[in-house]
Amino acid sequence: MKRNGAQVIVEALMKEEVDIIFGFPGGSVIPLYDALYETKEIKHILTRHEQAAAHAADGYARATGKVGVCVATSGPGATNLVTGIATAHMDSVPMVIITGQVPTHMIGNDAFQEANITGITYSVSKHNYLVKRVDELPSVLKEAFHIATTGRKGPVLIDVPKDVLTGETKVPYPAEVKIRSYNPNYKGNLRQIKRAASAINKSEKPIIYAGGGIISSEASVELIQFARQAGIPVTTTLMGLGAFPENDKLSLGMLGMHGTRYANYAISETDLIIAAGARFDDRITGNVSEFAPYAKIIHLDIDPTVISKSVRVDIPIVGDAKNILSQLIPLIEKKRKREAWHARIKEWKGKHPLKYQRGGDLKPQYVVEKIDEVTKGEAIIATEVGQNQMWAAQFYQYTKPRTFISSGGLGTMGYGFPASIGAQIGCPDKVVFDIAGDGSFQMNIQELATAVNYKIPVKIAILNNGYLGMVRQWQEFFYHHRYSQVDIEKGPDFVKVAAAYGAEGIRVDKTEEVEPALKKALDIPGPVIIDFRVSREENVYPMVPAGVALTQMIEGLA
Repeated sequence: MKRNGAQVIVEALMKEEVDIIFGFPGGSVIPLYDALYETKEIKHILTRHEQAAAHAADGYARATGKVGVCVATSGPGATNLVTGIATAHMDSVPMVIITGQVPTHMIGNDAFQEANITGITYSVSKHNYLVKRVDELPSVLKEAFHIATTGRKGPVLIDVPKDVLTGETKVPYPAEVKIRSYNPNYKGNLRQIKRAASAINKSEKPIIYAGGGIISSEASVELIQFARQAGIPVTTTLMGLGAFPENDKLSLGMLGMHGTRYANYAISETDLIIAAGARFDDRITGNVSEFAPYAKIIHLDIDPTVISKSVRVDIPIVGDAKNILSQLIPLIEKKRKREAWHARIKEWKGKHPLKYQRGGDLKPQYVVEKIDEVTKGEAIIATEVGQNQMWAAQFYQYTKPRTFISSGGLGTMGYGFPASIGAQIGCPDKVVFDIAGDGSFQMNIQELATAVNYKIPVKIAILNNGYLGMVRQWQEFFYHHRYSQVDIEKGPDFVKVAAAYGAEGIRVDKTEEVEPALKKALDIPGPVIIDFRVSREENVYPMVPAGVALTQMIEGLA
């Protein structure tokens, strides 16, 4: 049966079981929007900016485990997606991005709204395509979904010229896909797995270092079983929060620059690191030459390029974390005591809990603790980037995967609010909070219109300190309090902004107002902004300065 290119895309979305897409129309994608007009199986969410469409698709993918899909027109529409694509690429989020392009005969002629989006996104996407013939479109779409959702997941862009959207084809949508040059290894080498098991059984001071790959591969259950059976403490990356329950006695919380003191001390004294689905990025290792100086390292990851990329690895295992952990579990000695190691960790936990100075002005950490308490730890927390992100990571206890949604690798300001919209659409029965900074929230504040229009009940908790807080903190610590271009105290009245968009707004100035405000917000069926006017110069502690060992932490006053 003949279909035009736009109809082929709609057919592909339906066959790939995509029921939600995010986007913003424009001239070159009008044929696609005309085809979408004919279907009720796919709901299109009209964001107010293309960057927000990408972040919303990203948040949807992280919260649900499904592929996120977004659409934009050619030229500026496509380039507005780039930050969102790069964000997803750094954090290995499965997305398919469809962009319009000028007709094929006009490509390279500087036509109106032309941009070489495949060239622009080459380094920030897992793969991309420029489709020049409509007959190629069905196989390209099938490949794109396959590549995005397999191996180390990531965003795949398909650039479709307008004449390809309107051209007709009889080529059917493929039932299967095989790509000769792309065959991710899922199983793991049995010999290496046995070597790893032997090293674990001999270790006196082991530690599990779990990253976002555990969540991506749905391996949280296996991780918990493995850790508890072996009696090994677990620390996670920012992206790994929720992979292991933080209320478990084996949990060390987050590692690294703003991780717990006891996680950083433990990684610095361990004799064996079992790294699972993590990539040893600079925020984790600090000074690489001083990272885990006494440890052998087992590194299991589906992406062979990250193994030994940053740190030396003794036992590499390439494969899917879920499969490898399942193979390791029967080989591991059960509940080996390691009493001295656990006693050491208990001592660190007792001496160095996460803390902040209570009393006085409203503290942002207290707000996060109250969100945890009021939601009973069951909410999905999206964050912006900066201090708000770190306080959300530190003071909310994550016990389940896919409940912490944040831009880890790229650190994208403006990410959290549209991502929370995507997460809420994907998980309509969940409470979703965006824990935001007043600077970051304003970068995609226009998405209040999206939330109001679709009655999306996200709750935005703005930790409003009137600063670009994390930059100010660095200027305080390392630039002698020379605060340059970080004071944004004369910002908008967020309660009035909420009202202007048709949302609800609540302002909180005092500690005793926090809990009633949160409960009130949860009782309101639509989107709510809660403007928490917090202590202006509160800092995130602990902090490991860039380029030093993890043990050299700056600690605030208790």
